[in-house]
Amino acid sequence: MRFELRRVLLVLGLAAIGGAPAQTALAEDWPQFRGARGNGVSAEKNVPTKWSKDENVLWRVDLPSPGNSSPVVSKDRVFVTVSSEDGTSRGLRSYDRDGGKLLWEKSAEFAGREIRHGTSCFCPSTPACDGSRVVVWHSSAGMVCYDYDGKELWKADLGPFLHIWGYGASPIIFEDLVINNCGPGERTFVVALNKYTGEKVWQTDEPGGHSGEGEQQGQGRKWIGSWSTPVLAKVGEKDQVVVSYPHHVKAYDPRTGEVLWQCDGLGDLVYTTALVGDGVGVAMGGFHGPAIGFKLGGSGNVTESNRLWRLADRIPQRIGSGVIVGGDLFMANENGSVQCIDVMTGKDKWPEQRLNAQGGLWASLVLADGKFYVTTKRGDRLGSVLRPQPCLRGWAPRSAPALLGDEARARAPRGDGHGDHPQMAPIRSDRTLGPAVVVWRRRDSGRLSWQAGDG
Repeated sequence: MRFELRRVLLVLGLAAIGGAPAQTALAEDWPQFRGARGNGVSAEKNVPTKWSKDENVLWRVDLPSPGNSSPVVSKDRVFVTVSSEDGTSRGLRSYDRDGGKLLWEKSAEFAGREIRHGTSCFCPSTPACDGSRVVVWHSSAGMVCYDYDGKELWKADLGPFLHIWGYGASPIIFEDLVINNCGPGERTFVVALNKYTGEKVWQTDEPGGHSGEGEQQGQGRKWIGSWSTPVLAKVGEKDQVVVSYPHHVKAYDPRTGEVLWQCDGLGDLVYTTALVGDGVGVAMGGFHGPAIGFKLGGSGNVTESNRLWRLADRIPQRIGSGVIVGGDLFMANENGSVQCIDVMTGKDKWPEQRLNAQGGLWASLVLADGKFYVTTKRGDRLGSVLRPQPCLRGWAPRSAPALLGDEARARAPRGDGHGDHPQMAPIRSDRTLGPAVVVWRRRDSGRLSWQAGDG
């Protein structure tokens, strides 16, 4: 079955958030996947909570292709990836933040062969910015860096990647390095490139797995893979890069690539990004795989000393990533269930909360001003108190929001609901983020309140 992928670009400004490792990012930017700190948290206040397809829309532009990546915002620019249907052309577009004018589009051409699943695409990786350059990973088509005027600064060929479900991890920028989880497939590794030249600084290989091409899971070789974006953590005075992989989580020295520690307990497939809290972390497997909680730090295999809990029974499918707030992990699962999990024990504090999101949830949560935002996969309009109402069928947004000030941008279908072209639409004022954004308010009672737009 082939699914149409449609996105609305959400951009709300992200202020600096304390307690996270230092990165090159501007205070009002949302410069990479899940924001400046990679944790899905915005420090903005008075963010919009209501919207419609016509009201308070600043501008709307057609996008040429479906895609799973999220938008990023830096200075006065909005960057979003696009691609041709067959993957021979994989591009990056730059829009003016205020008016939606297309400033430039650049493409990396690829004449080789790369497979993908029907629910994936050839632009699933989110760009990363540092205020003067933007980097995008196109899998087998390479890593490319541009300046903000669209001039190509360098291109790095990292070799071919082949997996039946395609690729999906996004690069992050740390100091003078671009760090990326490359894979999945037989060739799997974490790599750091010099952000000024594209030269490889280090590469640390990870055992890969079969591409899955021509085989069914459970027959022949076992499929494994990670689509997890690296996340930075500060452990004591030491910067670390944490990546979830099949069967374990690993932490690397971001400057050298040395493996500092690993914690075992995950399954064969990992879609979500590791979540980092105050001295603790959580990693969640995909395809109903286990989840683990662990203390950050240590040396070597720290499973026995640092693993806090492991849950492996009746696990929902998890594709998007959650948010840690204090000692709680908030998670929206693919089946519409929502959870508040104690990071120290793994106990689910909301065992019966559920959002009946038809088509499921693939996107990651974003937290702003005490409210969570998440897009549904199909883009159905959702009423209050967990009661959905169908709207705009055929839209399948699978990207996370990006937040910037009192505005919202998202990638979505045409307002007529026919899904002819995906569009990018920023929304201003106290109106929310687009037709398929669910607003989830935290309540001390442990119950949920939901809102959604009419668009």
